[in-house]
Amino acid sequence: VGVSGTPVMGHMGLTPQTAVSLGGGKMQGGTPEGAKKLLGDALALEAAGAFAIVVECVPSQVGKLLAERVRVPILGIGAGQHVDCQVLVIQDMLGMYGDFKPKFVKQFAQLREEMVRALNQFHTETLSGEFPSPEYCFNKEVDLDGL
Repeated sequence: VGVSGTPVMGHMGLTPQTAVSLGGGKMQGGTPEGAKKLLGDALALEAAGAFAIVVECVPSQVGKLLAERVRVPILGIGAGQHVDCQVLVIQDMLGMYGDFKPKFVKQFAQLREEMVRALNQFHTETLSGEFPSPEYCFNKEVDLDGL
């Protein structure tokens, strides 16, 4: 729990906010020094009151080390099979970004083409006035006289 009493989940390794400054979507903690820094950061997050830590894009061995040494749950996204919980971004696992696919993502479906088709149909029908038709509207008569 953070200073204000708000539950806080840590996020370390590759973070979207720092990906550019870290050299893009590159694996983190791939050296002894990098792994040591991640362990220190995880222990600091635990000591600060984080209830769990997301660890992203690190070697499996480092994910295992963190899960063994840190008492709060380690949620892995590209952190190997030995963490406490697995996480994937839903858009990645459903193939919604087309050709973009991080190494650690297994795509369980390819929804992009169907989504684009549906969004284009929605756009066409809203421009033409076909949507929303009366069946998708609340059609209750309301006495507006006097307003």
